[in-house]
Amino acid sequence: MQLSDRVMNLRQVFLSVLVFGVAGILLFMYLQAWIEEQHTVSGEKLQQHIINQDFKYQHPEDLTTAPKKQNASASQYKRKTAITEGSQFPEQQKMTRLVFNPFKKAYLPLPLQPLNKSLIKDDRWKDADEAQEKRRSFLINFCKKYNSENRLRTHLVRMVSRIYVEDRHKILYCEVPKAGCSNWKRILMVLNGLASSTYNISHDAVHYGKHLRKLDSYDLKGIYTRLNNYTKIIFVRDPMERLVSAFRDKFEHPNSYYHPVFGKAIIKKYRINAHEEALKTGSGVKFKEFIQYLLDSHRPVGMDIHWEQICKLCYPCLINYDFIGKFETLEEDASYLLQLIGAPAELKFPHFKDRHSSDERTNAEVVRQYFKELSSRERQLTYEFYYLDYIMFNYTAPFV
Repeated sequence: MQLSDRVMNLRQVFLSVLVFGVAGILLFMYLQAWIEEQHTVSGEKLQQHIINQDFKYQHPEDLTTAPKKQNASASQYKRKTAITEGSQFPEQQKMTRLVFNPFKKAYLPLPLQPLNKSLIKDDRWKDADEAQEKRRSFLINFCKKYNSENRLRTHLVRMVSRIYVEDRHKILYCEVPKAGCSNWKRILMVLNGLASSTYNISHDAVHYGKHLRKLDSYDLKGIYTRLNNYTKIIFVRDPMERLVSAFRDKFEHPNSYYHPVFGKAIIKKYRINAHEEALKTGSGVKFKEFIQYLLDSHRPVGMDIHWEQICKLCYPCLINYDFIGKFETLEEDASYLLQLIGAPAELKFPHFKDRHSSDERTNAEVVRQYFKELSSRERQLTYEFYYLDYIMFNYTAPFV
């Protein structure tokens, strides 16, 4: 064999080895990517399975009418996870268990307890008591019907983040801004021994003093103990009145937070040919512009508790409130509640306006004047935005 033939054969061998080597590397890379993808998909499915098991909303009727079925499902689930835990994805499972295990028994709503009326000594509160029973029954019936079609899930800590705690009288109060919340927090401070009178507590002390604890500041045991044993209170207001009241308070008066944060963003997006001064300060937002922001699915700035829906602030279909007060009957409801909880006889609910005391209180007529600025479609969409609040608390639908 000539030298040239030998060189040619060596080249062919080398090229063949090179081709097979490259092909092997590509195959290895493909298989590795495929295996990683399968692990990721399986891990996601496993995590979703655990989330579905742990966070699945269960109505109390489900827990009482089919206990054997519930227990069987739980035991089957434990067997399945026990088999899986010893095989694949141990790190993913360990992390998932650490995150979700504390909430495995977070089945809500808690049972509705009858009001403790042992401190009521006369019949003067008969009408107030009947109103309470009607409100609670109406809300429970609505939630049963609504939740049968919509299994609600939410994070426990978020769910109780607006609830204030008063341990002395065992009270949980869910804050609904523009429904008397400032004065209710003053009441809680007096009940807790933090002040001698509601009239001595300033606006800043109420909202920025950090004197009252919220329920989400406790550990899980502390949260559940209080949810099970304390009197849970919520005060609500007609959604349109609450909305207009919030707008008047935050945008029609000087405000060092709402004007630069919300006002500037609203004017920039919704006002045509806005003046430089308005863009700079954020002052002078019009009600129509505010509604455009509220209804915009791509808001330039997020929501705020002062106009957020009550159903998203206090979760009334997940937490069974023992007392449902209304701003429209605030004086009677507040007096009855103070009797129920055994408050000192001299403690009365304050009726002064927290701020802008010279302004007319927002009422139905004031709301009508503001809504004249809107188109019929905007009025309808605003009502639909607060639709659940209207239904939950049995408010009459506005004329839109």
